Amino acid sequence: MTASVDPTAEQRARFVVMYDTPSDVQAFERHYAEVHVPLAKQYPGLRRYTRSDNPAAVMGEPCYMVVMLDWDDMPALEAALGSEIGRRTAEDAAANLARFATFRAMILQLDEV
Repeated sequence: MTASVDPTAEQRARFVVMYDTPSDVQAFERHYAEVHVPLAKQYPGLRRYTRSDNPAAVMGEPCYMVVMLDWDDMPALEAALGSEIGRRTAEDAAANLARFATFRAMILQLDEV
């Protein structure tokens, strides 16, 4: 039996970032809290910003932190990432957070099934 997606159901969009353990945890946390989070919380249309510290790995390698940012839909997420604040947040991650930790990100469309 295959589940079908209700075309009238709400579709949310999520941006997920997974950080590996920083080389300097204190410097990473300080920059993350004082600079990066305030920038990211300015994303247009952002509905929710959540963080999970030391998530338990069930399969694969563990990571230090997982951050999830939610929008109403994919166009809203794409607009936020392409905005001026989106560019500034991405530049901050590449220039500053990457000095302390490797990270990876993905975009998810969340469909009710």
